[in-house]
Amino acid sequence: MARTSRLHDALISLTTKADDSSDDSTTQESNKLFRCPECFKSAINKFKSRPKAYLLIPVIAAFVGWFTNYLAVQMIFYPVQFRGIPLWHRNEVPLGLIGWQGIVPCKTRAMSDTMVNMVTTQLLNIEEVFRRLDPSVVADTLGPEVPKLLESIGNDIVPLDRVQKLSRALIFALPGRAISNMEQINHQFLHGLTVSMQANIGSLLNIKNCVIDQMMQDRTLLGTLFRKCAQKELDFLTNSGLWFGFMLGLIQLIVALFWENPWALSIGGTIVGLATNWLALKWIFEPVNPTKFGPFILQGKFLRRQNEVAKEFSAFFANNVLTSEKLWDSILNDPSTKPSFDLLFKKHLHKFAYALSGGFGFLPGGRLFANVAAQAVKKLPNHLHVLHPYVDKTLGLQTTLKTSMERMTCVKFERVLHPIFEEDELTLILAGGFLGFAAGLIQQGIETGYAQEWVSRRVKWIRNFIGRKENRGLSTDRE
Repeated sequence: MARTSRLHDALISLTTKADDSSDDSTTQESNKLFRCPECFKSAINKFKSRPKAYLLIPVIAAFVGWFTNYLAVQMIFYPVQFRGIPLWHRNEVPLGLIGWQGIVPCKTRAMSDTMVNMVTTQLLNIEEVFRRLDPSVVADTLGPEVPKLLESIGNDIVPLDRVQKLSRALIFALPGRAISNMEQINHQFLHGLTVSMQANIGSLLNIKNCVIDQMMQDRTLLGTLFRKCAQKELDFLTNSGLWFGFMLGLIQLIVALFWENPWALSIGGTIVGLATNWLALKWIFEPVNPTKFGPFILQGKFLRRQNEVAKEFSAFFANNVLTSEKLWDSILNDPSTKPSFDLLFKKHLHKFAYALSGGFGFLPGGRLFANVAAQAVKKLPNHLHVLHPYVDKTLGLQTTLKTSMERMTCVKFERVLHPIFEEDELTLILAGGFLGFAAGLIQQGIETGYAQEWVSRRVKWIRNFIGRKENRGLSTDRE
């Protein structure tokens, strides 16, 4: 009986403690509920104490969002050369220890290489394009320039004061009997040269070097191309920071009112700076493929403009990069292709000289002929200008590039522009976070009143300084 009584007392004691614990928990929850109105009252009082300071929070956040995105866009393209203190700076790395170089100018070689690979593998077949040229038309167009070229070579190799009694035409296998056949011989020479070039264009023209050399000589060229293709996306990236920043600023305002932490605004500013850049970049390129979301079809802003971008890209590339003049310049001067062209040209020039000598029986010696061939290649660019309009029109690179780019899949088209952002996307986002933190410090100073005090002290100091200057001036005048 005694044991049963003790067990009964123990159970009663435990039940009582449990009830007391439950009552305490209920009381704590009740107190929390009663404290919520106090939080709102505290927030309202904080807002009433400095309404202008709090209303400025979303406004400043909007400016921070816009400015960080604007600066991010400028950092993509500028400065063209590294600006800063060159204590430490690696090639093709935009950020130095103290300084910065635009991402596109800094990484021109790598970006150009990626772009050329895309053009040559997906948009353009060089062999097929050059087969569009009609060798007969090329020969007829360039034919009148051959006598001028030979005359120019003659003036350099055989000075006139030494051959006053000998005609230049005779020296260079241009006797009277051959002059009547000159047009036909010219045509055969140029026709055969054009056919051989078409058959060997892969070894005579290195498109990769042609494009990259141009981009490296003028590092603004690639940036201009990207701007023409993606100006709307760049404007969106800049302007989206304004309304992204404002919406995040409203959240920042609520946090500042309810969270008693002096660093709330600085942390919020950092988040605004990071988030606006990140959201804008995502909005431009994602989703890659059209994705249905309820009644809406979502797709990256850039990807929805595929036809428009194809038009801009093809026009710029055909009219500024792969022109007839630039292609011939690469053929004649690129160290990787020049030996092949020199050999091919010399072979056909030898046939040309032999045909001309048929009416006179004269053929230049080996050393003289080699000199003539070298001079001909050197002077050839001065006579190609008559051919450029025909080549540009006949190759039709603008139409070919545009049509091929419009047919690209969304995944492949996304790689046309996205690489310039991917190269240093993290750097751009972190830069936005840093600037956002700095702006948050300013907001923090406004919210706490420290900024006003700092400005007041500076204004007072300036007034005192001006006053002392004026007093010194008065005392000097009295003396």
